[in-house]
Amino acid sequence: MEYFDILVSIFGSTIRLSVPLIFTALAGLFSERAGIFDIGLEGKMLAAAFAAACGAYVSGSPWIGLLCGIGVSILFSLLHGFASITNRGNQIVSGVALNFVAAGLTAVLGQAWFHQGGRTAQLSTEARFSPITLPGTDTMRDVPIIGPLYSNVISGNNILTYLAFAAVPLSFWVLYRTRFGLRLRAVGENPGAVDTAGISVSWLRYRAVIVAGLLCGFSGTYLAIAQSAAFIKDMSAGKGYIALAALIFAKWKPVPVLLACLLFGFLDALSNFMQGKSLFGIGEIPVQIFQALPYILTCVLLAGFIGAANPPKAGGVPYVKER
Repeated sequence: MEYFDILVSIFGSTIRLSVPLIFTALAGLFSERAGIFDIGLEGKMLAAAFAAACGAYVSGSPWIGLLCGIGVSILFSLLHGFASITNRGNQIVSGVALNFVAAGLTAVLGQAWFHQGGRTAQLSTEARFSPITLPGTDTMRDVPIIGPLYSNVISGNNILTYLAFAAVPLSFWVLYRTRFGLRLRAVGENPGAVDTAGISVSWLRYRAVIVAGLLCGFSGTYLAIAQSAAFIKDMSAGKGYIALAALIFAKWKPVPVLLACLLFGFLDALSNFMQGKSLFGIGEIPVQIFQALPYILTCVLLAGFIGAANPPKAGGVPYVKER
């Protein structure tokens, strides 16, 4: 049972580490399906984490922190939209600029306000999203196999974790079962046809980047006041780029996005578990090997097994209305 307990622990860590990736990858999904490349996912996540930690610290409420994180993330999305939609600027440059702004601004404001090297003050338990114990956890705990999985993997997560997994079928329904989703996918493939039908391309794209900002707000809030108890300088640690890789790996589809994020989360959890441990006949394996596995696996699969990952045809191209 010792090996099973280890496996359950790794599965639990996989769920928790996948949550910010799921939110962020879905954010990129909505934005890029509308034809707006979003390299700024990292910056929006980081800015949302800082705002959420500040809001939760001042108010003592995680829900106020969540609203602050969402608000700042949407503001960053609107800046990206203003640069790339209204002014038809280079979407890659705009996204990278937002990443730099978020990294610098959070560090400077964190030091100016809290004087702790760029991090915020430690949050109280009441200011964080606490784990939720699902019904029947105590009853199921002693049931072989199913009990530990239910008690330690499914139960005991905070509300943002459950919202992340609920966001996947919701995103699928929005994209493939609603008029808004149909138009959103159309504007990413052929904005001229959408414009000819009398639908505003700019407004659709703005709504897409607002949704992306909303989801990045959840992601950053999770990092700061659910997974952690404070904002730490550069705490996103490249998760925005990893989510972007998961999005490409999943070919811009909601359910494959979930699976890709779980794969990346599993490898991250495995790398944490393998730190300082030795394998028989091999010895201690550098943790960097496990950290590089998701990227290596993505390149291998895209090159030889699942074919080319082609983004929406109008992605990254500013739309100029024909006269």
